Amino acid sequence: MNMKFLTAAAFSALTVMAPLTASAEDAPVRVAFLAASSQNGFNQAIYAGIEKAAKAFGGSVTTEIFDGEFSATKQYSQVEDLVAGGRFDALIITPNDTVGIATALEDATAAGLKVATTLFPVGPELSNMQPQVKGLTTTVATDPSIGARAQAEKVVEFCADKNPCKVAVIIGQLIYPFDNLRNETYKKVLGEHSNIQIVATGEGNYDPNASLKATQDILQAHPDINAILSNADQHLMGAEIALTDADIDLSKVYTIGGGLNQIAVDAIRAGKWNATLTQVPASMGAAALTAIVKSKRGETVPTWIDESKLRDIPQIVDKAWLDAHPDFVAEWQG
Repeated sequence: MNMKFLTAAAFSALTVMAPLTASAEDAPVRVAFLAASSQNGFNQAIYAGIEKAAKAFGGSVTTEIFDGEFSATKQYSQVEDLVAGGRFDALIITPNDTVGIATALEDATAAGLKVATTLFPVGPELSNMQPQVKGLTTTVATDPSIGARAQAEKVVEFCADKNPCKVAVIIGQLIYPFDNLRNETYKKVLGEHSNIQIVATGEGNYDPNASLKATQDILQAHPDINAILSNADQHLMGAEIALTDADIDLSKVYTIGGGLNQIAVDAIRAGKWNATLTQVPASMGAAALTAIVKSKRGETVPTWIDESKLRDIPQIVDKAWLDAHPDFVAEWQG
């Protein structure tokens, strides 16, 4: 079996279902989760998955969450403090700065901590899932450009019979390397079609209120938009309010978000939104926790766990799929 990459089924069998020896069960592992922001629903769902997986080890694994406050500087200092403090055996991080945090994580692995990164790889190459930090245990993520391309291609399908087809993009923050990559992917895919115009790009900062304001500004200049393409479901929450307040019929505007939270599921089922990019934060957290505990206890684990293969859900979820799966519940509320 190739230990560099495992399918979801193989990983589950190896790292979740494998019986533990008595000595392994008795060995305590203290795990810190460095959330990008502990106030963010997606990060909270990752931690819920971490906590659930920790309980499966019979009480020998303890966890604690730290609030990164969406600040690269704050998170860097947290890693330094955790390494110096010596209270933890391992850490899981959802990075705010995928490049700048690398040096701090190298210090952590050099000090003997097991380190897993979730949602994004750490290092200069966002599309490289193999370790770019010396000693990194595992990365639980998917190349963000893959999902961005799939989203943009859905917009292309919608725009096929419209000329021009005016598209507004709402991204998190362009200062983030991962959001910049997503935005560049959107522009590349949509730019290959002469009928499609990206008329505006707003920053939603993963916050409904910020995306409400961004969408209001966009609609003032472009009330005739045909589609809203966003990397986050939280952004569509604000966009929906802005469209409604502007007396724009939601059914006339194609809306696609990202994250597959329960708010998106309900909105798509109700016909208010069109689609969302699948993400499974709780499964991601559970996979990261299981991998670093197993690694700490001397077992071999994959250096990359592909988030997109952790559950059997299509890459893009729409109303047709949800109608066919009426009992589906998202991994996070939103």
